[in-house]
Amino acid sequence: MSGGLPELATVEEVYAELLGRAPENKMEPRLAPLFRAMDVLGEPNRAFPIVHVTGTNGKTSTARMIEAGLRAHGLRTGRYTSPHLVRVTERISIDGEPVPDATFVRIWNEIAPYLGIVDAELEAAGQPRLTYFECVTILGFAIFADEPVDVAVIEVGLGGITDATNVGDGAVSVVTPISLDHTDLLGDTEADIAAEKAGIIKPGGFLVSAAQPADAAQVLLEKAREVGAAYRFEGVEFGVESRSLAVGGQLVTVQGLAGRYEDIAVPLHGAHQAQNAAVAIAALEAFFGGGERELDTGLLREAFADVTSPGRLEVIRTAPTIVLDAAHNPDGIRASSAALSEAFDFSVLVVVLGVLREKDAEEILRTLQEELAELPVEYCFTQSASPRAIPAEELAELAIDLGFGEDAVHVESKLDDAIEYAVERADAVGDFGGGVLVTGSITVVGEARLLLGKGAV
Repeated sequence: MSGGLPELATVEEVYAELLGRAPENKMEPRLAPLFRAMDVLGEPNRAFPIVHVTGTNGKTSTARMIEAGLRAHGLRTGRYTSPHLVRVTERISIDGEPVPDATFVRIWNEIAPYLGIVDAELEAAGQPRLTYFECVTILGFAIFADEPVDVAVIEVGLGGITDATNVGDGAVSVVTPISLDHTDLLGDTEADIAAEKAGIIKPGGFLVSAAQPADAAQVLLEKAREVGAAYRFEGVEFGVESRSLAVGGQLVTVQGLAGRYEDIAVPLHGAHQAQNAAVAIAALEAFFGGGERELDTGLLREAFADVTSPGRLEVIRTAPTIVLDAAHNPDGIRASSAALSEAFDFSVLVVVLGVLREKDAEEILRTLQEELAELPVEYCFTQSASPRAIPAEELAELAIDLGFGEDAVHVESKLDDAIEYAVERADAVGDFGGGVLVTGSITVVGEARLLLGKGAV
């Protein structure tokens, strides 16, 4: 044992150690301990250029697209995203694959004594020791430096200014669409939330932003000007020119910062994924040529052809079709519902819904009610194993209070029972037109993915 932390042998042991710390939803608004950890580890946060991604919705999908584009250009990549669906190693990817277990455990054991030093200093100062998210973030930087990677695509955990990932300076800062979420921590208005997320924009860097509400866009623009960063906004300097449905996804034509890219096959559903693709392409143009050099369309087509975004309108099984979608706020539900209606022709849809306590369950239900009004829908309310999950009965009662018909509301507290019920109801249609949508929280989708035979992503 060194620094108070024992040497561990498996990913599961490391994960258990992480879970013994302050949980992911209890992030500390601080950066000093992260910089201290980086200092004692030899500054792994400065070992490679970074594309830093924040926003409310679309962060992970956009990060995966950017990473695919970087890899198509021959670069060795690191990708840090959160939360994971099935296994913690998903958060730290090397060249598009979760970090090998042996590397994950080896690097943890190497950095553990130094984390122990930082923990001891924090406790001596009367502060909480490093949290779960802070430790995983430090581990990610250490792994990327050890590999080493040519570039890392790093997704924030929450906000931006004091997010643990902000110990890295993004050469390109990417902001996906901003909307109201985590208002208890980030603020009650889109401008307040934008101010938090603008914290990742660094002096001399390059801001690439999705189209934003006017107040949020103004905040981002002012921050970029303040720190001397270049800036480009979707809808002004770049954007989706056209999109059409295709087998398994869509064909998208994007007007980028320096070029026009026709008929890029994006194997993901929905207008929001076309928007994510445009943002990703602009970010790649910013990274490779400061937004002034056209990319090779052939390389982009190669990059996007195999892009995946597990748990984001992911068809996990057919007959009946089961779709998993990790939408967990009203805007996410709105985008996913529109994509679902566009891409699938269900004669009936059974929604399996579980929501975490910190989310706006009432507004999520209202949004589902509005967006799926034209489709025969039944609901099966459930809950994940997370201690933060709203009890299924409570969700069902809220739905009935909001005017959901009692005949269309069913409760199964166990997720496996909820999926079994939904499949039976979808099958009962008899015309092979029934579908199942599992949504409402990332924890529900992750557990469903595992129950349906899919492993880590």
